[in-house]
Amino acid sequence: MARSGTIKRPVSGFSLIELLVAVTIVGMLAAIAYPSYTDYVLRGGRAAVTACLLEQAQFMEQVYSANLTYASNNGEDTALPDLQCSRDLAGKFSFELTNLDSRTFTLNAAAEGHQASDSCTSFSYNQAGIKTANGSGSAEAVNACW
Repeated sequence: MARSGTIKRPVSGFSLIELLVAVTIVGMLAAIAYPSYTDYVLRGGRAAVTACLLEQAQFMEQVYSANLTYASNNGEDTALPDLQCSRDLAGKFSFELTNLDSRTFTLNAAAEGHQASDSCTSFSYNQAGIKTANGSGSAEAVNACW
């Protein structure tokens, strides 16, 4: 005869081993994905800053075309315009206009915040179209960062 009062129910849920295996797999995927993601974000910042420098250089060429000098824009000292790209990059890069006179200019961008952990932390572009990265104009440095 069967005993009364004892009903066997199927056990449901996860065992501790199954849970540890799942956590280990998620941890390994995160260890691979996070560095790739951060590298992707830093490379995206590089692409954005180089495009922004070229946009600022276009502005400088428009100033020269209208005034026959880089130093003066409609009777005022030339200053960098408030472009959307420079606002978007605020906190990641700071921009500066140097070496400004009637026939020359240099646009500089320096990494800030999280972007400063990148291997490419400074960029420049001048009126002759010469690019530099990390203070070097070598083809290797420019190709790696631009």
